[in-house]
Amino acid sequence: MKKLTAMLLLGAALVGAQSAHADGLNIVFTHHSSASNTFWQAVKKGYDDACAKVEANCNMVFTQTEGSVEQQVANMRAALAAKPDALLTSIVDDHAFDDVIKEARDAGVLVIAVNVDDTEGAKGNARQAFIGQGFKPAGYSLAKAISESFPKDGPIKVLVGISAPGQNWSESRGAGVMQFLQEYKAAHSDRQVSWERIDSGTDLAITSDRVGAYLNAHPDTTAYFDTGFWCAGVARVLADRGVAPGKVLLGGFDLVPEVLQQMQKGYVQALVDQQPYMQGFMPVMEAYLNKKIGLAPSDIDTGQGIVRPKEADGIMALSAQGLR
Repeated sequence: MKKLTAMLLLGAALVGAQSAHADGLNIVFTHHSSASNTFWQAVKKGYDDACAKVEANCNMVFTQTEGSVEQQVANMRAALAAKPDALLTSIVDDHAFDDVIKEARDAGVLVIAVNVDDTEGAKGNARQAFIGQGFKPAGYSLAKAISESFPKDGPIKVLVGISAPGQNWSESRGAGVMQFLQEYKAAHSDRQVSWERIDSGTDLAITSDRVGAYLNAHPDTTAYFDTGFWCAGVARVLADRGVAPGKVLLGGFDLVPEVLQQMQKGYVQALVDQQPYMQGFMPVMEAYLNKKIGLAPSDIDTGQGIVRPKEADGIMALSAQGLR
């Protein structure tokens, strides 16, 4: 009901968007990624569009180093010194952000977690709502989708790439993948089903090197799951080695152009869409409604939709526009 209410209120806000004014609403969005991360450009597009609709004063602050928790915390403290009305932020670590978010709340700042939440949700952090994907269910859904292409007989050997070990989003997605594999193994007791996890990295070149080396040592690997979009780098390695599409099944997350291109070529069998534009757009609307009429922010699950190759062409055009 809370999710439905939030969507209805968004519609009401947009009806009057031309006359709406945020009356000096100041919003800052800090997160754990660098400006080179393609996924976050789609989040920024949604954020910028929403800020323009309500005429809010907005700033998105990237880290210099991809995934740097320390830089993100420093950015949050610097942002709070300017006394914004709302702080939007990703919570990639269960402890690193607790103090600064409590300080923000104590100062009367609205705090919404976006993209990544504390693994205990509201019990683990003082943020007031979360807008983003349920990571463990998304990982489970991805593994289930890829399993449809598992060979009908023989062993199943899987590699799970944890892109950012220790960070909530990556660990939770990987846990969802491995939960499905455990259930699949139990349901197919007559077959050998095994998996390993690897620190696969958050850079296409690094992921290519690490997973490529693993595949050299384990040429009988059935599938590789990435917890981000860096399976695109693995697809390049396979193509360079002359490995046919589908010989090693690939699955990952986020509909950025790099990975969609590999899906179009047949190397990536399934992706999970978490709708980054929505993750940028919706928290601004919740901040606006909070300031304008005092509505409390609500949790919004931005989804775990499975995208397959037949859908890649249509999504590519939207992805190029920063909308998917």
